[in-house]
Amino acid sequence: MGKRDGRRGTAPGNSRSRIFVRALPALMIGAGVVLDLATPTVVSAVPLFAAAPLIAAPFFSLASTVRVGAAAILVVLAIRISDGELGRVVPVTDLLTLVTVSALSLVINRVVRRRNEQLASARVIAETAMRAVLPTPDDRIGGLQVAARYEAAQADEFVGGDLFAVADTPYGVRLVLGDVRGKGLDAVAAVAVVIGAFREAAEQEMSLEGVVQRLERALAREGSRRGGLDSMEGFVTAVVAEIPSGSDVLRVVNRGHPEPLVLHADGTLDVLAPTAPALPLGMGLDAWPDRSDEWTLPAGSMFLTFTDGLSEARDAKGVFYDPAARLRGRLFPGPEELLSALTDDVRLHTGGRSTDDLALLAVGRPARGQQERRTTVKIVGRDRE
Repeated sequence: MGKRDGRRGTAPGNSRSRIFVRALPALMIGAGVVLDLATPTVVSAVPLFAAAPLIAAPFFSLASTVRVGAAAILVVLAIRISDGELGRVVPVTDLLTLVTVSALSLVINRVVRRRNEQLASARVIAETAMRAVLPTPDDRIGGLQVAARYEAAQADEFVGGDLFAVADTPYGVRLVLGDVRGKGLDAVAAVAVVIGAFREAAEQEMSLEGVVQRLERALAREGSRRGGLDSMEGFVTAVVAEIPSGSDVLRVVNRGHPEPLVLHADGTLDVLAPTAPALPLGMGLDAWPDRSDEWTLPAGSMFLTFTDGLSEARDAKGVFYDPAARLRGRLFPGPEELLSALTDDVRLHTGGRSTDDLALLAVGRPARGQQERRTTVKIVGRDRE
C-alpha cells in the first residue's frame, strides 16, 4: 500500500544467523575431514558428513542441496580411496548411509519448499483481503492533508486487527482508527465489518454519535450471526472524529482508545483526553451514551491518532513510548513526514523489538500561504539518544 512503507530493515542478528546457516553445511564437511584425518580409522566422521545435506535441506534450494550432498559423498569417497579402504565393508556401508541421507534430504527439501509455497499463497490471499478492506486514503481529502501508516509487528506480515478509514462526507471529513482484539483472518473479518459500517454511516448520520452507534450495532449483528462476540474477536477500541468543512472544529468520540493528539504550528501539543471515559465498541452496550468532545484544529496544525502499538511500545528497560513527550516542540512539513518520523523513532525506542501491530493516522489543516516544507527533525528525539 502506497503510504504504508512499513518494511523494516534486516536486524544485524538475523543477518548473522542467515550467514551462519549458509556456511554450516560447509563447516560440517570441513569438521568431518578434520575428525577423519585426526583420529584412528575405527572412528567414523560420517555423522558430520551426513549432517551437511540434512542442514541444507530446509534452508537451501534443491540444486544447492544436491551440491552439498554430492560434495559430502565425494569428500568421503576421496578419503577412503586415499586410505586404501574403499573395498572394506565399513567404508562401503558409510557411503551407502551417506547416499541414503542425501536422498532423504532432497525429499525434505521438496516438502519444505511446497509448504513454503502454500504459506506464501495464504499470506498473499490474506494481504489482498486486508488491502481490500483497508485501502490507502488519498493525500488530500476535503481540503485536508491525510497520511496513514500500518506496520505489522512481524516483518513481512500484513494481516492484523488495526484499522483506519477517512471519508469526505456532507458533514465534513470523518475518520476512524481502531484496534480489534486479536490477529489473523478473524481480525480481518472484524475490520471489514467496522470499515463497511463506518463508510455507510459517515455518509448518512448527521451526528458523530450516530456514526459510533452504527458501528456498535454492526458489531453486535455480526457477533450474533457468528454465535457470540468471542468469535468476532470480542471488542474494538476506536477513535471516531469529524472535521466540518471550512471550520477549525474537531469533534472526537473515544471508545477506550489511546488519547489522540493535536500538534500545533508553533510546536505546542494538546492531548485530547475524553471528558468521560468510554468502553470499547462491541461489548454489547447498545445504549452507551456517546458524547463527542469538541476541540479546535487551527490552520497549520495536525490531528494524530494511533493504536497502542505506539503508546505501549517498550524499550529494553520496559519504559513505554510516550508520543506526546517525543513530539512536543517538534515541527513537521506535513502528516506524511510526521508518520515517518514516528515510525523511525519508535523503532529507535524499542530497538526493533515490536510486539504489536502499529497503525497511525494523521490529518493536517494547511495554513493559507503555508510553504510546502518547514524546518523539521527527521527522526524525532534522535538528538536525545
